[in-house]
Amino acid sequence: MNDTTHHIGRPRRSSKRTLEEAAAELFLEQTYARTTVDQIAARAGVSRNTFFNYFGSKSDLLWVDFDETIERLGAELAAEAEDRAVMDAVREAIVRVAASHAEDRVPWALTQVDLMGTRDDLEASGLRRFMKQCGVLQAFVSRRLGSSAKPVLPRAVAFAVLGAAAAAAGVWANAGVGRRPLADYVAEAVEPVCAGFAQVL
Repeated sequence: MNDTTHHIGRPRRSSKRTLEEAAAELFLEQTYARTTVDQIAARAGVSRNTFFNYFGSKSDLLWVDFDETIERLGAELAAEAEDRAVMDAVREAIVRVAASHAEDRVPWALTQVDLMGTRDDLEASGLRRFMKQCGVLQAFVSRRLGSSAKPVLPRAVAFAVLGAAAAAAGVWANAGVGRRPLADYVAEAVEPVCAGFAQVL
């Protein structure tokens, strides 16, 4: 028996996008909870090991369209000039991150949450990502403010600004055919938050 007889569905192709598409199809057909990694790999025509070359867990598939985008935050913050006001730097870095996201890559896990049954896992895996990026932003603000700032402020900035950005992303994902670029929504959401903290800092 040769190797190809072990695979069903599509021709063997170890492609990240093929796995994403296979997962989306299966989640719509039988919900997220009832779909296994083995089923996704089989539908994509690859091995279980190949799946884990691309994804650490099944829940990572829920973030395929956002993970690369949000991971840019640290680099965008680092690119800000040292003499720029801290909240201006935060606002511009976050808007640039949003602008880097391809307009046609709307996460299906957000738009099809009820059909796919992804809500609980989306919230749990989303919280991990939110906390990680809060740590990145908190460290940046702490460094910029120095030891004279109240310890709570960098953490408050990180949670408030990224919370606003996350809310904006949710509105963007559900906006339908009239959807504007993600950066527009994010800019509108984070601007008043950053302006408020700028008065305090």
